Amino acid sequence: MQQIRLGKTELTVTKPAMGCLPVQRCGDEYAVELLQRAYDGGIRYFDTANSYTDSEKKMGMALADVRDSIIISTKSASSTKEGVLAHIENSLKMLKTDRIDLFQFHCVPAVPDPNDENGAYAGALEAKARGWIDHIGVTTHSIDVAEQCVDSGWFETMQFPFSYISSERDLALAERCRKHDMGFIAMKGLAGGMLTNARACTAFMNQYDNVAPIWGIQKFEELDEWIDCGNEDIRLDDELLAIIKKDREELAGSFCRSCGYCMPCPVGIDIRQCARMNMLIRRSPWRQYFTPEWQAKMERINDCIGCRSCAGKCPYHLDTPNLLKYMLKDYKEFYEAHKSEI
Repeated sequence: MQQIRLGKTELTVTKPAMGCLPVQRCGDEYAVELLQRAYDGGIRYFDTANSYTDSEKKMGMALADVRDSIIISTKSASSTKEGVLAHIENSLKMLKTDRIDLFQFHCVPAVPDPNDENGAYAGALEAKARGWIDHIGVTTHSIDVAEQCVDSGWFETMQFPFSYISSERDLALAERCRKHDMGFIAMKGLAGGMLTNARACTAFMNQYDNVAPIWGIQKFEELDEWIDCGNEDIRLDDELLAIIKKDREELAGSFCRSCGYCMPCPVGIDIRQCARMNMLIRRSPWRQYFTPEWQAKMERINDCIGCRSCAGKCPYHLDTPNLLKYMLKDYKEFYEAHKSEI
């Protein structure tokens, strides 16, 4: 399995790596077996976060015995020194370890200020002084913030959405990180689940020798597929380029990445799912989205009060209220065309 250097951290991580947000949706026994099978298959880098409910606990249960053989990164979204220290201390307990290789500020809306004595950055520096963490990185969904973080020189790694439907500006972030000797961790390589060809995704990532993709995995079959891809030097060919071209054409424009920045909605609309419904019903088994529960979720779009809070918080500048109205209309038309098959 390919190994890459994570910038100035000098950490060496496997490509692919495992994103552990999805294991919070697995039972304990299944999650432990999944994580251990990932290790047995050669994966040595595991990424999680304090906010991923019991993900850290399950990692500790599964991987404590091989702790010295793996790289662990976790995150805190707290904006205060006290909050960051509390989160890191809890992470150490859950992960059953005395240190975290890479701590990351989680989905920051602005560059954390290293001069704020009571801010999040001060908390990370204190944790590093205590020997709790080795390196400091940052994650965000905003390209403006990402570029500012890279140029600041205050962080050792950047984690950012990165896939073959990313914009040219987003793709350029990888080279920007290289120039600053900053590790680049690619999240959402499947574009929120919309990309389904693992070989095409792997071939795309393999163009970048400084990019460490983390794949969110919650099933054995998914894990086996990524391990197989990691053990093969997959490069772009005509067949994979055709897949990528088709996906780019279908997903261009008003595409919701399901990042969740728009949430919560004041009237309870499940924006992060409803705003991409046209793709969900066409790129995955569609019947699951026409249960009474899902139909009620979609109908809630009619309760929109037009506050536009969601649009104001979207890092991709989507016109979310109008996008939701289009999704409901498309959903109903799809239902009418296929209701005899339900």
